Amino acid sequence: MTVHIVDDDEAIRDSLSWLFRSRGVGVVTWPSGEDFLQNWSPDLQGCILLDMRMDGMSGLEVFDKLIKLHARQPVIFLTGHGDIPLAVECLKQGAADFLEKPFNDNNLVDRVLAALHKAKERAASDRQRDELRRKRTQLSPRENEVLSMILEGLLNKQIADRLEITIRTVEVHRAHIMEKMGARNAVELARLISFSEQD
Repeated sequence: MTVHIVDDDEAIRDSLSWLFRSRGVGVVTWPSGEDFLQNWSPDLQGCILLDMRMDGMSGLEVFDKLIKLHARQPVIFLTGHGDIPLAVECLKQGAADFLEKPFNDNNLVDRVLAALHKAKERAASDRQRDELRRKRTQLSPRENEVLSMILEGLLNKQIADRLEITIRTVEVHRAHIMEKMGARNAVELARLISFSEQD
């Protein structure tokens, strides 16, 4: 678990680093939004603790850039009192949380740990979704046709009539689809396909 602290105030970076490390949380600090964005990648692990007001790029500008990059890491804003309307707007745009300065240390750690836990769950879901999409690419064109009809709720006989093939051939295709997708029945197959198509 890692928290990325983006703040142009060295004293705050140092104190927050000590706070999180004392709770067993890994820390990487960044002195500016520009520096952080230059090193950002989609594979970056953990959550981002972002100061709203910084010299150079503001926290809001960094967040806007992360949105454009389709960043999946949760962002928690550190804000002054006057920034609360902005922070609320950021929540509407997908920020995980915001804390007003001065903040309670325990509350901050708890909120970051919650965001890290959520990020871990989301990463696991992303991996599962990617695996399902990979499995789906292994289906033949005919199997994809049969799959679409299974998802429509058609019976084997109806599928056979529509595709002008035998029921036995439909059964073989159906068995291959279930095996390749790792589904035990049509209901589970529909759930897996629906999950794989989520963003």
